[in-house]
Amino acid sequence: MRLNFLLILFFAVLLSAKAQVAPYKVFELKSDSTDYVFKVIRIKDVKLKYVTRGAKLTDPRAVLNRIRPVRKWYRRFEPTSFWEKTNEFGLNINEVSFVNWNAGGDNSVSALASMRFKRNYKFRYLNWNNEAIFRYGLNAQEGRKLRKTDDQIRLSSTISFRKDTLTNWYYSVKTNFNTQFSNGFKYPDRDNPISRFMSPGYLFVGMGTSYIPPEDKFNLYISPATMKSTFVLDEALSNQGSFGVEEGEQLFLELGFLVTNTWEKEIIRNVFMNHRINLYTDYIRSFGNIDVDWEMNFNLKVNDHINANIGTHLIYDDDIKFDEVVADDGTVVDPGIPRIQFKQLLGVGLLFSF
Repeated sequence: MRLNFLLILFFAVLLSAKAQVAPYKVFELKSDSTDYVFKVIRIKDVKLKYVTRGAKLTDPRAVLNRIRPVRKWYRRFEPTSFWEKTNEFGLNINEVSFVNWNAGGDNSVSALASMRFKRNYKFRYLNWNNEAIFRYGLNAQEGRKLRKTDDQIRLSSTISFRKDTLTNWYYSVKTNFNTQFSNGFKYPDRDNPISRFMSPGYLFVGMGTSYIPPEDKFNLYISPATMKSTFVLDEALSNQGSFGVEEGEQLFLELGFLVTNTWEKEIIRNVFMNHRINLYTDYIRSFGNIDVDWEMNFNLKVNDHINANIGTHLIYDDDIKFDEVVADDGTVVDPGIPRIQFKQLLGVGLLFSF
């Protein structure tokens, strides 16, 4: 009995050893194996007889009757752009009409059109801001001709560079250009214009430093070396020595100190503030006498296309004289004195961004 038991145990151990060393048929040696370092063994595509519990077998072949068309169009991927673009067109119209109105009054219509374009680039060390503003307004009143209420061309470009990405101070080069579209008159005199296109025209070119924080739309520019060029291309105005040029000259140059600040902010919900100020003083002629150009606008947004504007514009330039006294022979008795120029704006209209 013991002998039979030992024989059965011997044959069982022999069969199990043979089963462990026998190669599994799934692995097959291919002829494309290399002979240098290793051999490639590929697995046959065989079907498993016993599937492990929890395993999910999928069929790689797509079933066409289970495919549904896309019903929602998803936004295409757009790469990150470091340009900030603004395109705005505004139109404000004010109208007053009377029919058999006992209190009296004159019918009038006022229109003001404005365009604003911005192209700002900011990435790591470089910051480049460009802005163009165009404004023109007219007023038509019963019993008199058209009168101009606003006229402005303003172009500016500032390129700035910083030494690292931690500081908010930049080395900057700035250019500003200002002029107007059409003739300006001291109404009701329409025969003698007091200003024209490029009479005057102002060009500021300088270099300095800028403080530009990353969050707010704030820009402070300080330039100890700025060249101010005043153009008076109209011959009649040039002969009068208007806007600081010598009589008969069309260009007047100044070298001075310039401080510029711009700031855009939503102060309360749907009320946006746009602030801009330029302070300039000349080194040679009148150092310490500051020319001021300060503009403050509030945009009250009703919806995407209707808004109200409240704005003020203050200018003081020592080269622009008022109350000039001229004798009968044409000689200037009193050249006049500079005065504060002030403009206030209130309007409701349309605003389109594209």
